[in-house]
Amino acid sequence: MSCDHGPFVSSRASRLRHLIKATGGLLAFALAASLWLGGVARAQDTQIIYPGSMAVTGFSGTIIPNFDEGLPPGVDPVDETFIDTTRATLRVFDVSHLGGPASGQLVFTPPPFEVTAGQIGQVFGLAYDDGVRDGVPSGIPNLYAAATSLHGIRIVTPDADSDGRPERQRRGTAGATFMEGQFGTQNGGGPGTIWKIDGITGQVAKFADIDTNSGPGIGNLTFDPNHRQFFASDLDTGLIHRIDANGRSIDTFDHGVAGRPAHGLAPVADDGVVMDIQGAAFDTEDPETWGYTQDERRVWAVSYHGGRLYYSVGEKSEIWSVGIARDGSFAGDPRWELTVKADKDYAVTDIAFDNSGFMYLAQRGPVENRYDYSQFADSGKGEVIRYWHENPDDPATESLWVEVPQEYAVGFPQGNRQSAGGLDLQYGYDADGNLDTSVCTQTLVNTGDKLRDNPTLAEQLSAGGPLAVHGVQITPKDLVKPANVPPFGSWFVDFDGYFEDPEVEGHVGDVAVWHPCEGRADYYEEIPGGYLPPFYPPDFPPPGNLPPCLDVEDVQYYCTPSGLEADLYLHDHAGFGGDSIKAQSRTPGVGVTSPMSHAPGTPYTIGITGHYPGDRVDVGLCFYRKSDKDKGGYYPCCKMTLPLRTPAVSCER
Repeated sequence: MSCDHGPFVSSRASRLRHLIKATGGLLAFALAASLWLGGVARAQDTQIIYPGSMAVTGFSGTIIPNFDEGLPPGVDPVDETFIDTTRATLRVFDVSHLGGPASGQLVFTPPPFEVTAGQIGQVFGLAYDDGVRDGVPSGIPNLYAAATSLHGIRIVTPDADSDGRPERQRRGTAGATFMEGQFGTQNGGGPGTIWKIDGITGQVAKFADIDTNSGPGIGNLTFDPNHRQFFASDLDTGLIHRIDANGRSIDTFDHGVAGRPAHGLAPVADDGVVMDIQGAAFDTEDPETWGYTQDERRVWAVSYHGGRLYYSVGEKSEIWSVGIARDGSFAGDPRWELTVKADKDYAVTDIAFDNSGFMYLAQRGPVENRYDYSQFADSGKGEVIRYWHENPDDPATESLWVEVPQEYAVGFPQGNRQSAGGLDLQYGYDADGNLDTSVCTQTLVNTGDKLRDNPTLAEQLSAGGPLAVHGVQITPKDLVKPANVPPFGSWFVDFDGYFEDPEVEGHVGDVAVWHPCEGRADYYEEIPGGYLPPFYPPDFPPPGNLPPCLDVEDVQYYCTPSGLEADLYLHDHAGFGGDSIKAQSRTPGVGVTSPMSHAPGTPYTIGITGHYPGDRVDVGLCFYRKSDKDKGGYYPCCKMTLPLRTPAVSCER
């Protein structure tokens, strides 16, 4: 298999160490310099994002500036090694044709679109918007990337030895600044910056700035298409920032203070500690000195789904959610969802939902920062798992979600737990590895380290390409363990096309796929039955002069393994005192179901099947008191017909 990848070969620190060991002199440096290819991120005249496009973040690599002038004897070359600002920290891959059935092989894609560290610095979190431009849908989204410390923190002081290079520093010291390529400072960026990459032109611009972030960066970000706004988690303060479509910060949600008490936990306010790279306590190799907020309030991943913002907290990760109100604001109803059950208490740095209601979580190992750039995370034990709602809910369990998640085999090393902390859902693929955009969220993509590195399987794996792959694994989402162990049912894509660095860890970041969904929803036969004749309370006005008995304040849609569900927020306008509903479809060919019971204070949930996404569905509601129904016979029922405009996406099994 060819290993010629053109202009997107990049360098990693292990190559430098290997060459120095092998030759022990300046010849090694000359060889190393000849391997670095100074490619510049390119913009394009045509669009850069298509359905199925896969964006990936990762460390941009290193370089020794002015290497051709040589190094003085006795100088440690690592002290003169800096972030390569000409290399990419973000790539957008075309993975529409994988070249054949999955067999654990490396896939060689067309050269990706690239954005360099010089433009945006090191980034992790990714999100797409909805492609609305000047109020008009274009079908081509923009891509957003958030500054990070997950690929290390590097500081320098001005050149003191007249070699044309600044001086690297391990500890905080007077006059220290962030190294070029850390946060895109050439374009006005900082540790709280969110960058916007135009989906048509590839133009890069600063979108938003959390200017109170001192260095820890942003955990992740997500887009809310219902209100056209973003949410970003701040690792410095623990706040979740709400940002409008123009990049303006609107308000924040403080999980430590407003969230924890909802689950009986004591509030924890931010300790106010910041990253001070000029202070003596700061140590580039000790993340405890980086100014992260306390673990109890540290929000990593964020994901908007079904009218709620889901987010992960802490190293022993908990998943929480908070409602988003009709006006887009935080609803003030934080809810503990579950405590992650995994072998290691690692942070969940990405959350995604498919169109069947499964929630997918990706762990990333604890933050590391080796001075030689070799390791940014303690890799090799991070899991990719998925949860789903109990159906029916088990009252004996605290969570609405199943107690034990399903796990995916990630990478070939022993244990198959090579997660680097990023994941998303992709369309389906046919038997030949070609993208099938008619099948929504059928494939899981996740980032990982050392994905094809297993000496025991080396002979078998060698037929599928190089072994030192740090990038993305692409797997049909149904292949949960014990299936796909080892993962020969997956495809693999390397982040930078360089395959001689098996020892680096944490050099890959997040992944995001643009996968707008269309198609017909699953069809189910309507459950037979109808309403009992309605009877109104005696104090109601006579027929012909009836007021509306219900106000519908809001409707929120989400997908479950059973299909589309809608949460109805109802107001008892007439004071009827109902506490239950029965729902029936008034649209031919469409099935509507309602639950047998309803918990006070929660929305009423109905299931909708057999519709075309985006169609109007008329739902007849019978609003009644359960105590009346339990008496038997006829019971008072307040009726109304509710027209629902279903979302233009398909909920598939």
